[in-house]
Amino acid sequence: MNYRHAFHAGNHADVFKHITTLAVCDALLAKPSPLFALDTHGGRGLYALDSNSAQRTGEAEAGIGRLIAEAPRHPAINRYLAAVKACRAQHGPTSYPGSPWLLAHALREEDRIAVCELLPEEAAQLKANFAGDPRVATHTRDGYEAMKALLPPRLGELRYNRGLVLIDPPYEAQLLEFDTIIAALRDALVRWPNACYAVWYPIKLRRSLNQFFRRAATLPVKSSLLAELMVHPDDSPLRMNGSGMLLLNPPWQFDTTMREALPLLQKALAGSDGSWRVEWLKQAD
Repeated sequence: MNYRHAFHAGNHADVFKHITTLAVCDALLAKPSPLFALDTHGGRGLYALDSNSAQRTGEAEAGIGRLIAEAPRHPAINRYLAAVKACRAQHGPTSYPGSPWLLAHALREEDRIAVCELLPEEAAQLKANFAGDPRVATHTRDGYEAMKALLPPRLGELRYNRGLVLIDPPYEAQLLEFDTIIAALRDALVRWPNACYAVWYPIKLRRSLNQFFRRAATLPVKSSLLAELMVHPDDSPLRMNGSGMLLLNPPWQFDTTMREALPLLQKALAGSDGSWRVEWLKQAD
């Protein structure tokens, strides 16, 4: 594996994914019982947008940079921008929070977070970034294997009935990655059926994802939702034109939140070139 998220931190896909992740966390926090979150492909969890890697691609300029400049008003977007501001107050003005940092920022003292990263160099930096937070356990291991080992989550006698599993792989196996994802989800739903599962996926040609959507619709959950943000028309297989999130067991009225936020996000990041959609694969009665 040679993927390094530092090249892409803060781009349009990160912005969309992180707004969605924080919105899920906030919805789950509406109930007082403790939560467990598993981030299966966490990277290093914290990035510097003035690093050589980030500067080489410049992708953050059209992502978080553009969103800060446009500053559309919606609670979910405001929540995300406030988290980025808090990260920069703590780590410097060019820092950018990865999903592990955002989970740690959003969740409470009684909640617990496990983050996996397979690449040793990235995993070492991840461990260093969260060394002072007793809520966060970092693991240098395959995230799919960790789903089998860590679910259902327990801490001593405490069993976590609610929480979030975030699956955000690099897709170096391209479409074959979806086979692994579906198998991992099917197994995890047996182990921890009440959790919310959020799967990020890139979009080049949307029609190539149809088989994944059909298989996702057969998973044993009461509800499953797709949310997507496109910054280019989905007619080129040579670039990432947008991205989406598959949400299994999404929080109540989460579709409404996304239907309100995504048009504003599209306008800020893509203007008339972009598009969005929120669509149920399966909806509870």
